[in-house]
Amino acid sequence: MPYLFVHFKEKLTPDGEQVYFAVSRDGFSFEEVNGGNPLLESKLSEKGCRDIEIVRLHTGGFVILTTDLCIVYRMDENHNVNWKEVNSHGSKCLCMWKTDDLVNFSEQKLIYFGRDDFGCLWAPEVFFDEENEEYLIHWGSTVKEDGYSHMSIYCSKTKDFESFSSPELYFTKNNEILDSHIQKVGDTYHLFYKNAEKPSMNMHATSKSLYGPFEHDEVFEKYMATLEKPGSYEAPTVYTLPNGEWCLMLDFFGCEKSKMGYVPFVSSAPGNCNFEMKKDFFSFPYGFKHGRVIEITQEEYERLKQL
Repeated sequence: MPYLFVHFKEKLTPDGEQVYFAVSRDGFSFEEVNGGNPLLESKLSEKGCRDIEIVRLHTGGFVILTTDLCIVYRMDENHNVNWKEVNSHGSKCLCMWKTDDLVNFSEQKLIYFGRDDFGCLWAPEVFFDEENEEYLIHWGSTVKEDGYSHMSIYCSKTKDFESFSSPELYFTKNNEILDSHIQKVGDTYHLFYKNAEKPSMNMHATSKSLYGPFEHDEVFEKYMATLEKPGSYEAPTVYTLPNGEWCLMLDFFGCEKSKMGYVPFVSSAPGNCNFEMKKDFFSFPYGFKHGRVIEITQEEYERLKQL
C-alpha cells in the first residue's frame, strides 16, 4: 500500500515554501520525489506555498490546496517575522492546482472566498462529505471584527472546486485554534487541531455529526501534555498503516531548522486515539513540514518514482 506525502520545507530561502512530494511503500520509510525539488512553485500573489493539502476527488483526479504565503519574503535582515502583521495582512487567498495523474498539473489558481474581513487564511484541508457529495474546505482565519486577535476555524463547501459557498464559522473556542484535520471512522468524526495557547498543544475532539458539536478528548490532551515542548507540535495528519495501525503525524518545530519536521505517533487501530510516539520506526530524507499523507495506487507510486 503506497503513500504520498505532500509538504513544504522549512528553509531560509523561498524555494522551501513550495509544493514537494515524497513517497513510501509502507507508510514508514519515505523517499524524496523529483530529486528533492518542488513539484509546484507559486508564481502568484505571495509567491509561496505553505501548509500543503491534497485530496483525491470522488470523480477522479486530485486537487492541491495551499496557504498563499511566503514567510521568507517577510523576514527582516535578522530573519525575524512580524507574525501580528502576517495574521492581519497576509494570505488572503488559497492556492489551488488540479491534476489527473500527479505528474501534469493545471495552471495555478487563487481562490478568493469573497470576505475582505479575513486577516489570513491558513492551513486549508478538505473533507469529502459522502452523504451530500460535496467537499468541506476548512482553514484557520483571524477577522477584522476583533482586531485580528483570535484565530478560529472557518469553512466553505464546494462540489467541483469551481464555485464555493460563502465562508462560515466551523469551530471556535475561547482561545485561538488552528490547523484543523478531520477524519471519519465508522460513524464518528475525529477533529484534530492545535490550541495556540492556554494550553499550547494539539487537541482531539469527536462528534457524530460533521458539523458538531464536538466532545473534547481529555485523555488525548493529557498525553500531549507529557511531551517535551508540547506547544512545539502542530499540523496534524492521520492515516492508516498497512498493518491496520493508525498513524498521527505532528510537525515539530521546537528545534533548529535542520532538525524540524514530522514526528509519528501510532495507535492500535483507526479511531483509537491512545497514541504513542514511534520516532525510531520511521525515516524521512529531510524535515517534512506541514502537509498531508494519502494512500496512492501502485501505478501512481511508480509514476512518481520516475520523476
